[in-house]
Amino acid sequence: MKDSKTFGFTTSILHSDRQKAIEHGSLHKPIHTSVAFGYRDARELAAVFQGKQPGYRYGRQGNPTVAALEDKITRMEDGVATLCFATGMGAIGAIMQSLLRSGDHVVSSAFLFGNTNSLWQTVQGQGMPVSFVDATDVAQVEAAITPATRMVFVETIANPRTQIADLARIGALCRQRGILYVVDNTMTSPYLFRPKAVGASLVVNALTKSIGGHGNALGGSLTDTGLFDWTLYPNIAASYKRFAPVQWGMAQLRAKGLRDFGASLGPEAAHHLAVGAETMALRIERESASALAIASMLAADPRVAAVHYPGLASHPQHEIATTLFKAYGGLLSFELRDDIDCFDYLNRLQLAIPASNLGDTRTLVIPVAHTIFYEMGAERRASMGIAESLIRVSVGIEDTDDLLHDFSQALAA
Repeated sequence: MKDSKTFGFTTSILHSDRQKAIEHGSLHKPIHTSVAFGYRDARELAAVFQGKQPGYRYGRQGNPTVAALEDKITRMEDGVATLCFATGMGAIGAIMQSLLRSGDHVVSSAFLFGNTNSLWQTVQGQGMPVSFVDATDVAQVEAAITPATRMVFVETIANPRTQIADLARIGALCRQRGILYVVDNTMTSPYLFRPKAVGASLVVNALTKSIGGHGNALGGSLTDTGLFDWTLYPNIAASYKRFAPVQWGMAQLRAKGLRDFGASLGPEAAHHLAVGAETMALRIERESASALAIASMLAADPRVAAVHYPGLASHPQHEIATTLFKAYGGLLSFELRDDIDCFDYLNRLQLAIPASNLGDTRTLVIPVAHTIFYEMGAERRASMGIAESLIRVSVGIEDTDDLLHDFSQALAA
């Protein structure tokens, strides 16, 4: 039989569960709803708690169904270990909760998902300064680094304006300086891009989006790529140093982010996400092709003031996207001419649905400045390049011709 390590992307996901013993020959890992796990020998229970043998302690720290999903994501990202959380924000929050201390400094891309930006504001209020920089330029990242910098945080493709960080050069800089490099891969997905290729230390995925793909389960994950030397990180507690150094980060994240912080993924959601992941490559190929067609059509229409999509040659980071990504993804945004009301336009769409999720099988649209980035304020939005008329589009798997007609007829009206 072919070595499972050489299987293709989708084959590996489909057959991941069967690489380990699975109950009753089930093709999917069953849903284990128990929150407690009993042992015949009390010494065995103690050994599991002390990390001397594998096993499950309590549902907040792990579950067989969740563990099977973690194995899938580790394969997707070519990592050494993955932890799953209740949401993508739970995963990002666990990084701050587990790995930062008062006085630590963070350099973050200024082009961020609104809730991540809000979380960084909270972190600053707790005594950990954050420098927001234009991460499309590695020089700005380098200029912001101080002796107290513990982490650099970027998104692959920024939501919603699609700026792309200078991923490879930032990775080289972090490696040179011994700084933890955290890359949020949600907008690309492991199918289009593996951040390990640019030196990422930890990879974030909001499983709710393209990995789950059906808008029916929340989840998030952190994957350790195995590239970071945890012996260089000053914030690892002595109790986690009893493991091999490659395990230090994940051991502390599991204890602080799951056991203490409690942002645990439930088994039912894990099952939905694992099944959804099986068709990820097929969905993303379709979504990417349709997104490019829609972006091209809108860019040619005089009633559209601007289109932001990495697949367009006019995009400032088109060359980086072409070099690093398998395709350009299903996220785009565009600005209407000043005399066209964005709400009237959205209300004329017949297929695209006004909603706030991403990576769904259905095409979703949202007026960014008035909803998900409203709390940020006009000044901060302007600094991020978010126009008041900006519409974000998460392209689904509908027939491309139907989507083109829908976006076109709404303009014509």
